[in-house]
Amino acid sequence: MNVQPSGERFRLLGLSDASVKAVLRKGFELPTPIQEQVIPALLLGDRDLIGRAQTGTGKTAAFGLPILEKIDEHPGYVQALILTPTRELALQVAEELNSLKGSRRVTITPIYGGVSLDEQVRRLDKGVDIVVGTPGRVIDHLSRGILVLDRLKWFILDEADEMLDMGFIDDVEWILRRCGQERRTLFFSATIPDVIRDLAGDFMRDPLYLSVVDDLSTPEQTVQLYVEVEEGDKLAALSRIIDTTNGFYGLIFARTKLAAEEIAQKLIERGYEADSLHGDLSQAQREKILNRFRSRRTPILVATDVAARGLDIADLTHVINLSPPQDPESYIHRIGRTGRAGKEGTAITFVTPEEVRRLRLIRDLTGTPIEKHTLPGAETVIRWNREKIRSLLEERLENLEGEDDPYSSLAEELLKNLSPRRLVAELIRFAFPRDLDKTLYPEIKEPCRESDEGTDRVKIFFARGSMDDFTPETLNEYLARKTGIDGARIKILTVMEKFSFFTVPENEAEKVLSCFAAKGRRKRPVAERAKGQGDAPPPSEASSAEPSDQVIEAEEEPPSPPDKEP
Repeated sequence: MNVQPSGERFRLLGLSDASVKAVLRKGFELPTPIQEQVIPALLLGDRDLIGRAQTGTGKTAAFGLPILEKIDEHPGYVQALILTPTRELALQVAEELNSLKGSRRVTITPIYGGVSLDEQVRRLDKGVDIVVGTPGRVIDHLSRGILVLDRLKWFILDEADEMLDMGFIDDVEWILRRCGQERRTLFFSATIPDVIRDLAGDFMRDPLYLSVVDDLSTPEQTVQLYVEVEEGDKLAALSRIIDTTNGFYGLIFARTKLAAEEIAQKLIERGYEADSLHGDLSQAQREKILNRFRSRRTPILVATDVAARGLDIADLTHVINLSPPQDPESYIHRIGRTGRAGKEGTAITFVTPEEVRRLRLIRDLTGTPIEKHTLPGAETVIRWNREKIRSLLEERLENLEGEDDPYSSLAEELLKNLSPRRLVAELIRFAFPRDLDKTLYPEIKEPCRESDEGTDRVKIFFARGSMDDFTPETLNEYLARKTGIDGARIKILTVMEKFSFFTVPENEAEKVLSCFAAKGRRKRPVAERAKGQGDAPPPSEASSAEPSDQVIEAEEEPPSPPDKEP
């Protein structure tokens, strides 16, 4: 039998010893199908590339390893830009690349919105080789002149169809126009809709098309459910599912290492036996965690896709997705870990209003029903907890061998002077301080969103941004207060230095435009229908103002919105 040395398959793709050592250190011994196609194409060829692939298939390593092989160490300018639709994915990609670079002196930094610009500016000023960023914050740094891409060697658009769904394609085009002409351009997407093909036609040279399509059949014994919930209520929703399941034994998927650690820690603080599994753990730590999980000493494991790759655990009652995965293949891989060997399992996916479209895509491509699930109310959870406490105490009493022990003697002394009912109640409260406290199970409201089939949304250009002290959160609050529209129906796309973009349902658009229409000396309205995919206005054209009613009323002329329809 001819057995190849460990890592030989990676060497045959053209990777150096340094890269092979890096992937072996992460526990990968064989390349995935997308890696087998993409790595040689990028190392040995010079064409642009469109890859149909998804998160969870090793896609980041597929494009990341060749880039790390070919870029220079600290030449003094940004050599690669990777655009992702969300901050979570930007962090995940940056973490993956850092774990693959080995001893190479390459600086990789994520830039994304929702945090202070200052630290990102300091990092960019020091010199960065690879930037992983979200469109809004990349545009912000480009507009300030802090990020310069005129000598860029690699442009990677990750999750291109997700960018389209979230309304970022116009921003992507704006960024592409400011990238060096000698770059190689790579698009990766779960699907390749016409808009992505058109974008490739405008910005790619003779692209090579590669595709990896997995079997999308779902386990027959797995009940597939979804729960609509706001991001901030996901932990509370998870607790209710655990509390109302007899013998919960589940694998919970988080998008990033930080999210996995945070959720596991919060579960521990709530009294659950939980742990987290992610790619930064040593092999010894990983084995220790998995041994506790397999033996059910720790019945709850929060993991990332990368860490759970190849994980085979029997008899799981639940697989829970804290967010829908990026693609149908990842969904199938995740839920396939329950409902095995003729035993029924349950897969539950939490979705916010912004994530509903992604879940619908997964449902359509897998061809299986994913039914809506209603979370149990506080009273129901309390009833479950009462029964679990009753069963536990009855079981312990049945197993008592005798009453001649220090505890029994102390009980007799206490019963002489105290009410038996009150004594038992206080002992239960002491042993189970959280289980019967209704205040710890606050109401979880179903998010307000459009119908399941979706409602057309209108993209609005707003002549205010971060210089006016707006963040996505404060802008949402301000718009809701000014217009009277439920904040859940306002989706903030991006907040740049001096202007922002958001969307509202079509039937709410006129309310927004009317509220911010030109008045008095103001020549142009503060809010206008965005004209889509052209250049966003440079900051020099926008005027600064405080986000107050008085200043907005006195505005002379906001900057021009983009000049093409989306």
